[in-house]
Parts: sequence; C-alpha cells; structure tokens
Amino acid sequence: MTAGPVMSGWQVAAPGPAAGGPLRRVEVPVPEPGPGQVRVRVLACGVCRTDLHLAEGDLAPHRPFTIPGHEVVGRLDAVGPGVDAAALWPGLGPDGRLGIAWLAGTDGSCRYCRRGHENLCPASTYTGWDVDGGYAEYAVVSAGYAYRLPSGYGDGELAPLLCAGIVGYRALRRAQLPPGGRLGIYGFGASAHLAAQVALAEGATVHVMTRSADAQRLATELGAASVTGAYDAPPEPLDAAVLFAPVGELVPVALEALDRGGTLSIAGIHLSDVPTLNYQRQLFQERSVRSTTANTRADGREFLEIAARHRLAVTVAAYPLAAADQALTDLAADRVTGAAVLFPDPAS
Repeated sequence: MTAGPVMSGWQVAAPGPAAGGPLRRVEVPVPEPGPGQVRVRVLACGVCRTDLHLAEGDLAPHRPFTIPGHEVVGRLDAVGPGVDAAALWPGLGPDGRLGIAWLAGTDGSCRYCRRGHENLCPASTYTGWDVDGGYAEYAVVSAGYAYRLPSGYGDGELAPLLCAGIVGYRALRRAQLPPGGRLGIYGFGASAHLAAQVALAEGATVHVMTRSADAQRLATELGAASVTGAYDAPPEPLDAAVLFAPVGELVPVALEALDRGGTLSIAGIHLSDVPTLNYQRQLFQERSVRSTTANTRADGREFLEIAARHRLAVTVAAYPLAAADQALTDLAADRVTGAAVLFPDPAS
C-alpha cells in the first residue's frame, strides 16, 4: 500500500516554558477536507500570544499534539463535499487567498448564536486548540469560517490581521470609544499596533503606555499623541482604554487613568491576577471594565473591510516554519516588535 502525502509541521508536545521547547517538529499526513471544509496551502501564519499561552500551558490543551496557529493565510488547494467555492467567494479563482482565524466552529443554534454572540457559544471550537492550525504546510477549515482577504497586502502582512487585527478590533469596539475620543492603549504588540491605526483613522487621539523601547518607537511612528512607560499616567484623562498586555497589575492603573464614564476593555484570552481595586479611585463615577472573548465572524468581516479601505501598516518579524519554536521563544521574551510570522521553509 502506498502511503499518502505528508507535510511538515509543529505540534504542542509537552506544554511548558517556551525556552524549554514545548513544540515538536513532525511529519504528518496532509489533511483531507471533509464535508463542508476546504484545504489551503499555507503561505504565512502569524505567531500569536495565544499560541504562546497554549504552548506554555497557561491554557490547558483541548487535545494532545495539536498543531497551533490561527492567523493562517493560505492558497485554496482543495474543497470537500458540499462546498461551492465560487458561490462562497465569487471571483476568488482556484488560487485565491483565504484566511483561517481563531474561531473554527459554533453550533449555530444556542441562545448566544441566535442573538449574534457566537463568540460566547458553549460549543465553540478554535483553530490550533481544538483543531489543527497553521504551523504546518497545509490546513483545513470549515468553509463558513474562512475569510476572503483584501488585496494590496503581502501574505505576511495579512496573517496578523486574522487574530491580532480582528480580536483587537472587537476589544476596541467594546471600549466604547466616543467619536474623536481619547484612547489609551496598554501594551503595544501585534494586536495593539493594528487597533491603534483603526482608532487613529477614525479620528481618535491615541496615548500608548508600553515598556518596550522598540514598541514605543513604533507607536510614535504610527501617530500616537504620547508614548510613555506601561505604568505611567497619560497626559490627559482617557475616554476609553484597551489593555493588550496580559498583566493584571495594569487593570487598576488603566482604570485610574479613565475620565468619568470611561471604559476599560481587556483584550486577550489570558490575564494574570488583578490586584484589589479601590472603588473610589478606580471604579466610581461610572468607570467600567469589560472583557473581550474571541470574536464573531461579523467582527472579522467588518475589520477586514476597514483594512481594505485604510491601508494598515503591519510590522512583521519573519521566521521560516523551521524556526517556529524560536519565534515563540522570542515572543515570550518580548523580543518581537509588531507581529512574528512564519513562512514556508525555502525549497531544499
């Protein structure tokens, strides 16, 4: 019997510190698209902080030996039974680019899905957590959860848009920033530098608080009105703030920087413990704090439409697929400015 084609990829073998090598390079069969699925040949895959949380065990694995990666840009390669690619993505063509993001599936029938909050579906599944993701040469996705990608961007530039961009966009909207308002951003990595550009394009004044000197320079280049250290006070009260750094100690800092009626939105799936809050200083006068849980597909489509209208500057640190473990290690050590992106290994 002739064995089927195989591909190279990485699996989460033993969750633990990134420097300890939680990923394992493997050769596995190329996945076949099932009913309602499509397969893409991976052109680029972003390295998200959620991948790091999964690899390091901050998020318990949902299945053993999963291939991580949920910011996948791919070339349509094969379709499964029941998929009409021409109807789903008119004009895409046989070699068109599709995006695979964090949300991989929902039941479509629960009360959350019915009211448009599919990101809260108890039966939701996620790319690189419940199903294999893009740290590999090929990936499959349910066709209804794949995104048509905007033109005018390189493969590597598109990858961070699919999680850093989409989830950052939802976090920005949950901050309820008023038109022309004053926005504070805490932490300035892959997601933050995209959300900041959306806010700036919509007329906001953006103040950035981050510890990294490289991130501070990037924030200045992108047009932030002020850039200071992570624990410093902004130069004016904030109408809204988004916490991108997974540091619970910054929650009271950000709340105290809010003006009356301001909202702090926390982005990300993991946050260290939040210290005790002082009601008078940090919550009184109708200050609010809100979490952000994944995104809906509507969020994804809205954000990608904005990205098509406003050419976002995407800062990419490129790594070959063979160096996925190094990319995670660099992300853990805050050595990545912008977004780390994996590209297929050069042909041997």
